[in-house]
Amino acid sequence: DYELCEEWGHLYPVPREDLINLHREHLLHLLEMGDMEKALQLLQRIEDPGICLAISEQSLDQSPNLAASHFLADYLTGHFYANLTTARRNEIQALYMGSKVLLTLPELSRVNYFHLSSRPLLMLEQLLMNMKVDWVAVAVRTLHQLLAGQEIGFTVEDIDNLLSKYAEKALNFPFAIKEKRS
Repeated sequence: DYELCEEWGHLYPVPREDLINLHREHLLHLLEMGDMEKALQLLQRIEDPGICLAISEQSLDQSPNLAASHFLADYLTGHFYANLTTARRNEIQALYMGSKVLLTLPELSRVNYFHLSSRPLLMLEQLLMNMKVDWVAVAVRTLHQLLAGQEIGFTVEDIDNLLSKYAEKALNFPFAIKEKRS
């Protein structure tokens, strides 16, 4: 049905907002089905870059599933980096990094941290508080790789400071250890 509507849009004038809504719903449907290749083809078929940007941003704002969020954040960063405001760019890049970190976690645990996908530092802190040290190690490596040479609102130093803060708390004992005398 989406493809029929798209063909109709080529034959008859369709208001811009209706065209954006049609393509957005089609894109979200394809992403929900996990068909990233067709989703990319759909975006490439859209000739007007303004419409393509609007569709991509609106789709991302509807908080699709993890794979869809990752795809859309990557697409927006790759194709419309210059068209985005600095704040929006940082937001999308943080979502891309957060979704990348989520993809490194065990599949069954991702749902517990999905709400933090746009806040990678907070996700890292949550993993630390939940004592998921092995997951934190993988997440930190992933973030270090992704942050190399990028400016997105937080830095490698922020990650290191967070790790130092929790390492210090882990070594902080609220009571004095008494020696046993034999």
